[in-house]
Amino acid sequence: MNNLRTPLSRVRLLGSAKDGTAKFILQRVTALALIPLLVWFVSSVIFYIHKADHAALVSWITSSWNSTLLILLLINLFYHTVIGLQEVIEDYVYHHYMKLFMIISIKFFFITIALASILAVLKMAV
Repeated sequence: MNNLRTPLSRVRLLGSAKDGTAKFILQRVTALALIPLLVWFVSSVIFYIHKADHAALVSWITSSWNSTLLILLLINLFYHTVIGLQEVIEDYVYHHYMKLFMIISIKFFFITIALASILAVLKMAV
């Protein structure tokens, strides 16, 4: 079965549809990048849970290290989500215009939410 692919398609990492391998690899890379970021975030939340007031949260976010990691987490998380949802839509929505509308809507929604989240972190950090 593997001999049906041309040597050029194996070199370019193209599957039978000539597309999608890059998205597959990119989603795995973003998932791997999410692991240390989420471990950092969850451990920070657990460590600061006893200081559950607004001042402690602001002081935690104003640290340049924490705000940078939080922004990286947000970018990676939203990008990973968009890639995954786009794959689901491409696989299971069969009407071309509905598929296009849903992909554009999801990208617009998550870009808006990501920008709002990053601006909120930056506003607290500055």
